[in-house]
Amino acid sequence: MKFAYKFSNLLGSVYRKGSLIFSPDGNSVISPVGNRITIFDLKSNKSQTLSLESEYNYSALDLSPNGCVLVAVNEIGDAQMISMISHTVVHRYKFRTEVKALRFSPDGQFFAACVNNAVIVFRAPGELSGTYNSFVVQRAFEIAYDETTFIDWASNSTVLAVGSKDNSIRVQGVMYLNNFRPFILGGHRDAIVGCFFEEKSLDVNTISKDGLLMLWECSVAVDDLSPGHKPLPNEQPTSKKVKSEEDDEDKEDELEADEDYEKSAKDADIFEHVQGDSNKDEEERDALGRVEVKQPKKGFRYKRLARHYLADEARKENHKAVVTAAAYHKHLKILITAYSTGVFYLHELPDVTMIHSLSISDHRIESVTFNNTGDWLALGVSDLGQLLVWEWQSEQYVMKQQGHSTGLNCVTYSPDGQMLATGGLDGKVKLWNISNGFCFVTFSEHSSSVTAVEFSGNKKFFVSSSLDGTVRAYDIVRYRNFRTFTSPEPVQFASVAVDQSGELIAAGGQDVFEIYLWSMKLGRLLEVLSGHEGPVVTLAFSPVATSSTMVSGSWDRSVRIWDCLETSGAHETIDIASDVVCVAFKPNGEEVAVSALNGHISIFNVKTVQQVASIEGRNDMEGSKSTGDLSSAKKNLQGRAFTSICYSADGECLLAGGRSKYVCIYNVYEAILLKKFQITQNRSLDGMEEYINRKNITEFGNMALVEEREQLEGGNVSIKLPGVARGDLAARSHKPEVNVFAVRFSPSGQSWAAASTEGLLMYSLNKGIVFDPYQLSVEITPKAIRELLKKLDYSAALIMSLKLNENNLIHEVIEKIPYTNIDLVIQSLPDEFAHRCLKFVASIVATSPHIEFYLRWSNSLLTRLGQQENVLTQQTLVTLHQSLNRKYEALNKICDFNKYTIQVLKSIGISEEQAELAKKECGADDDMSDSELMLIDNTVATEGRYSTARDDESDEE
Repeated sequence: MKFAYKFSNLLGSVYRKGSLIFSPDGNSVISPVGNRITIFDLKSNKSQTLSLESEYNYSALDLSPNGCVLVAVNEIGDAQMISMISHTVVHRYKFRTEVKALRFSPDGQFFAACVNNAVIVFRAPGELSGTYNSFVVQRAFEIAYDETTFIDWASNSTVLAVGSKDNSIRVQGVMYLNNFRPFILGGHRDAIVGCFFEEKSLDVNTISKDGLLMLWECSVAVDDLSPGHKPLPNEQPTSKKVKSEEDDEDKEDELEADEDYEKSAKDADIFEHVQGDSNKDEEERDALGRVEVKQPKKGFRYKRLARHYLADEARKENHKAVVTAAAYHKHLKILITAYSTGVFYLHELPDVTMIHSLSISDHRIESVTFNNTGDWLALGVSDLGQLLVWEWQSEQYVMKQQGHSTGLNCVTYSPDGQMLATGGLDGKVKLWNISNGFCFVTFSEHSSSVTAVEFSGNKKFFVSSSLDGTVRAYDIVRYRNFRTFTSPEPVQFASVAVDQSGELIAAGGQDVFEIYLWSMKLGRLLEVLSGHEGPVVTLAFSPVATSSTMVSGSWDRSVRIWDCLETSGAHETIDIASDVVCVAFKPNGEEVAVSALNGHISIFNVKTVQQVASIEGRNDMEGSKSTGDLSSAKKNLQGRAFTSICYSADGECLLAGGRSKYVCIYNVYEAILLKKFQITQNRSLDGMEEYINRKNITEFGNMALVEEREQLEGGNVSIKLPGVARGDLAARSHKPEVNVFAVRFSPSGQSWAAASTEGLLMYSLNKGIVFDPYQLSVEITPKAIRELLKKLDYSAALIMSLKLNENNLIHEVIEKIPYTNIDLVIQSLPDEFAHRCLKFVASIVATSPHIEFYLRWSNSLLTRLGQQENVLTQQTLVTLHQSLNRKYEALNKICDFNKYTIQVLKSIGISEEQAELAKKECGADDDMSDSELMLIDNTVATEGRYSTARDDESDEE
């Protein structure tokens, strides 16, 4: 078994926080998911998570107009320039503080970032900018009195509009321009959420947090701005110009009065220079005015056209509604405003008429954006982990995805390996399609945390247990909860298991230390198994179809083996040195692995109840330290254990995960660690460090243990409530702790999944170019293989390509073998090469268009190898079964569609010859009137439909 597993995808979580962006073609959404980036392809309905990751959660990102370069910044200011072609990090940069906004210019030459109260403009690498160096600073502006929050570029890519928390908007040039001067737009009473230039214009639309929208008109057209040279410092303006500027400043001072400001603003037509912060004293205004006097430009000015209060409609339902995000489509002139109550509105400018509104949740909408055509809206809700793409014209969802809002708890594979079922603390059960990474159905029947999920052996249903005292069975075909199992008295179920036949359902209690056994067919409680003296936290049925053996593990330091059909009350007891947290059956049903709280994994023979092997894995988990821990990492390691274990498809290895950032693969009989995977590098999670950061240690102790209460944040604190490990922490701003709650191997062994704090992490065997030859010798080369193909020596060519073990070469050789020679070639292959050939055919049949050709290969290879003993492996057969099932389902949909379409056409279609013949039989004549001919036509059509229906009935008989 190979262990070259690489990270392939992230499921179970679609959005955390930060800005959403569309690709330039508008068919894909790029979403920051923690410290990873996921691309949702809406056209092909697939999701892909990039293999790269940051050390902290991403908070701001933007894509270049050509779609080749992505700039992503995490919450501490570490920026990455990512190539979207190779999906690699090209360069890194440190802002050393959080970046609130990031935006590329329309021509792709620059990108700007909001850092504290400044804006830094960089030159983007490429031919347009003339440089290939990364993060070259073009210009930096320290222009605001508070943090800058939003950036927008004019269409000429030389003028910026920058909004800030000081309630004002700055219009600034990247370079020195003729007929332009820096300008400040004021009048808002709250922080700026968005400021947007109009298309091919310098007119600006601004909106603040309180929902106030202002429309500004510029006196200069964007085409009138031209690059100029900056005057020398000793150049002084004329006294006439200075006098005119001083008169303008006097007018401005009159408008700065707090009470008369709004009344005067309504009567004034032109604002030469409006200060956003009315609390600034006169000395500051004079100083700022003198700076403007140095470069007087009388022609450049802004005029406020109108202002509108957009939050009035949202505040009718909730008076606390504030604008949290805004976006503007310049071509369609449509503004979207999202609110803290989960409502968003679409307004058409400049008339500001509302054209659409929708409430998507009760939580704050963190980010909104348009695609290039303006038809689709992407909205992110961070509290729920929800990502929506809404087509507002047809009022339907293009994509609606949501992970488990409070975290994953359990995961399991379907028997064919094509889907995953997950349960979360939010009481929801979700089914995920592995091939595209989307959740396609959600079950919300549980009212409390889901503790375990298990598929039946026939893939027709799966069951889930919950702390709400129910075990529910779900139909995979009809997507409904068709069975609900309960106990005579209320019990919190901590575990569930299904036997191989799908007839018996078992669940273990957490507060009542008993095992309940139900019949799936009858829906009745069959038996209550007693004997445990602690919570029954894990159950497992034997994977052998003819066996009814069940193993249960409990915190009473024992494992019990039950025979559920013959003598349900009889059992064997195995004493363990510590509390049992997980058990797992070997695929052949002969052995069972037991993970205990002391960090040991013990393997027992089910029939003889003797210990076969033991693995000491605690030290492989490598202890870590949370920010609020008083004990050391070495001391914390003594309390760690593997809370989830799973056998590989061949039964030789064990996959184990627990309260650690590592997942380990062990060889069972050698009891050695084969490989260790670090599932995340995200330092935004707790429990990633081994030592306390010394800068947090003061004379008063560890500052992480001191509550930080802030009035503006509603009294949130940064440490956890005592005794609370997971779930709702009373709205505290805590760091979630890294943890692996469940691990599972796929039935084919080609991949495995881990339910962690980050989400559902998928690892699969690397399908890239890997040189891994088999019985290779010097004379085996691609040139020699192709020479054998020319000589029509297919058997030798196939054996040599299998030895070289390059997929592209094997593919080429197989498809050049005539279908009439398939049986002859397979009979000449040795057993091990025939098996390797079957493994390749199993992997290629799902994607190849040559269906019948590879079915012939599969049939011949199975006939050839089925006669031999100990040659075929379960992993190969499951992979082949998965591929054939996937191909069958895809073709079945096409065939059904074609069949029903033909039936419809057949039922309503009557040929012209039949119609004319029927008319003649009815006595139609050219001299008849139009009404008489219409009557005959209706009669013919009716008789044609009746005859067609009779033909269909006779065909069915």
